Amino acid sequence: MGYEGQDFADIAGGVSPAFIDALYARYKVSPDSVEPGWRGFFEGLEGNATGPSWNQSNWPLSSTDDLTAALDPTQMEPAPKPAKGGAKPVAAPAAAAPSQDDIVRAAADSIRAMLLIRTYRVRGHLAANLDPLGLSKREMPADLTTEYHGFSNDDIDRPVYLGGTLGLQWATVREIVDILRANYCGNVGLEYMHIADVEERRFLQDRMEGKDKAIEFSPLGKKAILNKVIEAEQWEKFCGRKYVGTKRFGLDGGESMIPALESVIKYGGQFGVREIVFGMAHRGRLNVLSNVMAKPFRIIFHEFGGGSDNPEDVAGSGDVKYHLGTSTDREFDGISVHMSLVANPSHLEAEDPVVLGKIRAIQTIAGDLKEHKASLPVLIHGDAAFAGQGIVWECLGFSGIRGYNTGGCIHFVINNQIGFTTSPQFARSSPYPSDVAKGVQAPIFHVNGDDPEAVTFATKMAIEFRQRFHRDIVIDMWCYRRFGHNEGDEPSFTQPLMYDRIRAHPPVSEVYGAKLIEQGVIDRAWIDDNIAAFTTLLEGEFEAGASYKPNKADWFAGRWSGLHAPADAESARRNVETGIETKLFDSLGRTLTTVPENLTIHKTLARVIDAKREMFKTGANFDWATGEALAYGSLLSEGYGVRLSGQDSGRGTFSQRHAVWIDQKDEHKYLPLAQIEHGRIEVLDSPLSEYGVLGFEYGYALADPKTLVLWEAQFGDFMNGAQIMIDQFIASGEAKWLRANGLVMLLPHGYEGQGPEHSSARVERFLQLCAQDNMQVANCTTPANYFHLLRRQMHRSFRKPLIIFTPKSLLRHKLAVSKASDFQGDSHFMRLLSDPAAPADTEVKRLVLCTGKVAYDLMEARDAAGDRNTAIVRVEQLYPFPGEPLVARLKKMANLEEVVWAQEEPKNNGAWSFVEPYLEECLIEAGTKVTRAHYSGRAASASPATGLMKRHQMEQAALVADALGHNVREEIRRTRKS
Repeated sequence: MGYEGQDFADIAGGVSPAFIDALYARYKVSPDSVEPGWRGFFEGLEGNATGPSWNQSNWPLSSTDDLTAALDPTQMEPAPKPAKGGAKPVAAPAAAAPSQDDIVRAAADSIRAMLLIRTYRVRGHLAANLDPLGLSKREMPADLTTEYHGFSNDDIDRPVYLGGTLGLQWATVREIVDILRANYCGNVGLEYMHIADVEERRFLQDRMEGKDKAIEFSPLGKKAILNKVIEAEQWEKFCGRKYVGTKRFGLDGGESMIPALESVIKYGGQFGVREIVFGMAHRGRLNVLSNVMAKPFRIIFHEFGGGSDNPEDVAGSGDVKYHLGTSTDREFDGISVHMSLVANPSHLEAEDPVVLGKIRAIQTIAGDLKEHKASLPVLIHGDAAFAGQGIVWECLGFSGIRGYNTGGCIHFVINNQIGFTTSPQFARSSPYPSDVAKGVQAPIFHVNGDDPEAVTFATKMAIEFRQRFHRDIVIDMWCYRRFGHNEGDEPSFTQPLMYDRIRAHPPVSEVYGAKLIEQGVIDRAWIDDNIAAFTTLLEGEFEAGASYKPNKADWFAGRWSGLHAPADAESARRNVETGIETKLFDSLGRTLTTVPENLTIHKTLARVIDAKREMFKTGANFDWATGEALAYGSLLSEGYGVRLSGQDSGRGTFSQRHAVWIDQKDEHKYLPLAQIEHGRIEVLDSPLSEYGVLGFEYGYALADPKTLVLWEAQFGDFMNGAQIMIDQFIASGEAKWLRANGLVMLLPHGYEGQGPEHSSARVERFLQLCAQDNMQVANCTTPANYFHLLRRQMHRSFRKPLIIFTPKSLLRHKLAVSKASDFQGDSHFMRLLSDPAAPADTEVKRLVLCTGKVAYDLMEARDAAGDRNTAIVRVEQLYPFPGEPLVARLKKMANLEEVVWAQEEPKNNGAWSFVEPYLEECLIEAGTKVTRAHYSGRAASASPATGLMKRHQMEQAALVADALGHNVREEIRRTRKS
């Protein structure tokens, strides 16, 4: 029995001496009317109700949970009525029973004691000694006092029956409180009673509660902890001496994190972890890089001097040293653990989803998606960022979701009790920065950062909990920031009282060192010797840093072996043959059109499948969704993986994809493409997030270059919510950190009168970010070209992010179709496409260049007008810009008189500003009489599109007419009439 979801006070609060008196009276009338456990209890009391001579078997309950249930009056059966005829039950002899008062008092003492224990479990952390500076006012909450629970001074030394709780059968109230304060109100405060799972709570209770639950380390362990604290402190001091006033965002004041992270590696290895991916912002990153990740000190000193860890012949912008990552192997107790620290921009917490996605890919590759034991994500946060950045919640939300779960993440919060210049009371509305984690029922350890043993103990428990229950867990280390936001900042402008206290506060090594000296573990000479030895090491590395020369970059090692950076220019073709054999094409057709016998599909889906079956039968009219499915299926057959993630990816936002078929009777799922051998496919309907999910998929692609990883926006403009990931990782990650990535972004785009929010995927923003061959931007207009573009992404020997502006109306447009032959043989992706009815090159007087959906509007209008002098060329790949093939085409148009760039987007949006200089360059190189292109499109606008259908239609008609040189007014009149 148990009432795990109820608050104990709600139940036990209704149990009064009068209730126990009535229950006992009913027992005296009819023992069988009382619940068996209470019946045994009263039987025991009648033998002895005054002290610890009671036998445990007399107590009806084995735990607080059982007591909670048994004391609920609503669960008690009514007492039976006396028998007819006036017969009365015979009471037990008076001499054999204790007094009624003894019975009531003893039971009430136990109830109050249990409620006291539960209150400490729930709220004991509020009285814990957490703040090293003593600035946080933490008065003892009233409900943690014995008086609050009805115990007077005369009661606290009277034995109370506990029945095994706290590991005790009997204890005085004084003993109970002493144990609880030691367990829950010391240098570690634990929040865990919000967790619904009984086993998880009891696991934590078993390790926290009891007389013998003090934090203990061996003398050797204590020395190791202190030595890492010394190294952390001396590293910061050394850098401060050598690079006065230089930003390093030191860990000063939070050095206890270093031995704690060491314990993550050590104990993680003992519990089966073989790979750890760390993520953290700039605070303390150099310390972690050097003292945890074992990045050679000389390299960091070389970077302080303005150098790089990459050879001079490797291109890229580089980044500041406190944003960089690294990877290494560490060994503890004969167990080797591979570790990596993900590079991070200044946008706080932006690396969180990247770490989780990377771990998910590692687990997938290793076949560790059930246990999640071999690889571990560890995220290190600042207190202000953990409370203030929404991406933290988005990532916590992944913890229990299929396709995104990583088996639990350890979150370590460096709680400096300050943001940049903002104090906690102005930065959040909750008592702790970690309170958001309660939403996913993560246990939270609050720890005093001046006690390195307590911090290390918390990380050890965190590892054990994560490996057993595969859940997120948070360590909130209260510490301080000895200097300002950076080493050149003056913090007393905004927190004078805090920094008065900090200047007078001894470093962590002195606090902990004094404790160990008092315990006789070390003497002062031991500390001095360790400081001297480490300083000597740093001096040698400092000298070596001046002459350090990196010999190679590491970005194509490990899982990336066999891939490389492209050596040719960004404007070169760099194409590969991506057509497939007829046998595979036909096989994929059968897979995509075969409905299992045990699957009841939707009637509309049945018609879609019938239409698809007709495509394969006739070899014609292949639509967008089928072209996409053929790309995925063919890659799977070749051994590549496919991972498609987005808010409506299974069905498709426009009900076009139907990659997942749902049984209409029991809702079981069927993925036709999952039946293909060799590769693995995941099609996931993601949480309603852009920032977090896009970051997750970027991280996944970072770890697995052999899987086509795609993120699809519900509508293209929704990528606005993930702009940080686009700017800081997708567009610039390779230049800054030498990390290639093949992520594909699918962004529905096209002007169809659906308003400003559902028209534009903001083409201009991506093109503005394009430079130095950093990514690819495409806007395909045929299913076959889309098919080849996706296959090209995996078949080339390098990886670049790929941005694809996908259609909406073209998903079912009668002209936006392909033939079977377009997918087969020696076919490949076409960067430029001509329309089927184009005039001969020598007859072309007007060339209209465009991209995307507007091409079909232009072709239909031109053909309707009988125009035989206008050619329409679609630019299918906007970046890298296909200048070479465009120049070749221009040279064939000897009678060219006008070149137009046509687009649906307003002039200040879309591709115009980006392509204009490229077009001018191509026209000059081709030697045409035309030297500048003419713009045809909507006027500049603050809004991406109108939300009024009639206005949309008139604007569309006007831009099409202008592009083709037709009478604009006549086109508008015709549009109004229609």
